[in-house]
Amino acid sequence: MPNIKSAKKRVLQTTKRQLRNQARKSSLKTAIKKVVAAIEMNDIEASKALLIDAESKIARAKGKGVLHPNTAARKISLLAKKVAAATRTA
Repeated sequence: MPNIKSAKKRVLQTTKRQLRNQARKSSLKTAIKKVVAAIEMNDIEASKALLIDAESKIARAKGKGVLHPNTAARKISLLAKKVAAATRTA
């Protein structure tokens, strides 16, 4: 445990940030799973709408520093490819 006042404050700030980042990552994963589930159900319109939502969450996570920019780009690209492939087959 920290003894110095500023160190105690840093511990509180770190835990608060950690919880916030975990919540962001969790909602991000949920959004991605929803897109994939919609694709598997062959619901093209829903998957397109969910893709937009997932893209915005990924971009927001990238902006907040939760995701590395290349990771965010990769996730968006893979989701978009899946939706495009499902659109072509439908």
